[in-house]
Amino acid sequence: MFGLGIIGFLIYAYAIYDVVVSNFHNSNDKLIWILIVVLLPFLGTLLWFLVGRAKRI
Repeated sequence: MFGLGIIGFLIYAYAIYDVVVSNFHNSNDKLIWILIVVLLPFLGTLLWFLVGRAKRI
């Protein structure tokens, strides 16, 4: 079970990193995605990988 926690944390950390290094048309989009991923860790990470990555340049 401990390994699943580490994997979950690594996916979460990668989502935050991916948002930070991504380029967007509007700089406010980056701030909004960072807030979504940080404030809603599980749901925000899922949304980032399902919706957000397609919105970047």
